[in-house]
Amino acid sequence: MGNMELLASALEYVETHLEEDVRTEDVAGACFCAKSTLEKLFRCAMNISVHDYMVRRRMMKAAKLLHGNPEVSILAVALQFGYSTNESFTRAFKQVWNCNPSEFRNKSRYTELYPRRLLPQENGDEFMNNRKRVDISELYDLFVQRRGCYFVCCDIHRLMEINEISMKAGDLALITQLERLNEAAGEEDVVFRIGADEFVVLTNSKDVTYAESIAEKVRAKNGQPIVFEGKEIPLILYAGVTKLSDGVVRYNEMFNELQKTIMENKFD
Repeated sequence: MGNMELLASALEYVETHLEEDVRTEDVAGACFCAKSTLEKLFRCAMNISVHDYMVRRRMMKAAKLLHGNPEVSILAVALQFGYSTNESFTRAFKQVWNCNPSEFRNKSRYTELYPRRLLPQENGDEFMNNRKRVDISELYDLFVQRRGCYFVCCDIHRLMEINEISMKAGDLALITQLERLNEAAGEEDVVFRIGADEFVVLTNSKDVTYAESIAEKVRAKNGQPIVFEGKEIPLILYAGVTKLSDGVVRYNEMFNELQKTIMENKFD
C-alpha cells in the first residue's frame, strides 16, 4: 500500500469510527501498517498526530450535536463519543474549544473549527501546498444556492510565529479568529474554515458594501491580543472580499479563487 493509499485508509477509518474508543494502534492495525509508520506519515502530511486529529474530529461532531440538540444531555453526548464521564469529556472538549460544553451551547452559531481533512497530492510542491486542504463540500453546496453573493476571506498574520511560542497558542489564535468572524457576520451569513488558518464568511448578500463592512469589523480588532499563559500575543487578521463568477464554478475552482483572494490581501 502506497503512502497516499495508507493515508486515505486511515482518514476514512477515523471518520467512520469517531463514536468508538479507537486508538492510534487500532487505526494502524486496520491499515495493516506499523503504528510508527502511520504516525510519521500522518505528521508529515497533516502536521498533527493521529490521536490529536481523532480528538478534534470527535469534538467537532460532539459540538455540533450539543449546539443543535439542546434537549440532549452533555453526559449522553459524552457517552456517544466514547467518554465514560462528564469530566473526561469536558477536559477533551475544552482543549479543543477553549470552553466547557455547557458554555458552548450558549453560542449563537456553530462553525466546524476542524473540518475533515482531504488527501493531499503527492507530487512535489503541490503536496506541500495542498496538505492543509479540508472538506468544504458543505460550503460549495451553499455557494451554489447563493450564487452571486459575496465572500469575506480571512487568515492570520504570521501564525507560524504564534505556533513557535506554542501550538496551543496557535489553537487559541484560531478560536479567536473564528469568534471575531462570527461576531462580525450577520445572522444569515455562514463561516467556514477552508485551510490551516484560512476562513471565509459566505454572506447572504449581493451588496459589496455589506461584505466590506464585515471585513472592516474584523480588521478593526487587529492588534487586540490573545492571552496565553499570562502572555499577551497581538492577533492580526487579513480580510478581503470577493465574488465568484455567476457562471458554473467547480469545487476546486472555488477553493483556488478563495485562496487567491486571501493571498492578495496579505501584507507584511
